[in-house]
Amino acid sequence: MIVIPMKEGENIERALKKFKRKFEKTGVIKELRGRQVYKKPSVKRREEKLHAIYVQQMQQAED
Repeated sequence: MIVIPMKEGENIERALKKFKRKFEKTGVIKELRGRQVYKKPSVKRREEKLHAIYVQQMQQAED
């Protein structure tokens, strides 16, 4: 459960913005979208490997 501490007199839009940010960080929506379609374990591994290669190339490009 997401708890947003609000100060007295705080704007409701600001609290809503905090809630949305926290909700997004939990990754609930991302997980739900991922569960809509079944991915074979081999496909998941391949995607993870490609992502790791991409990240590594980006880090090397920084240096």
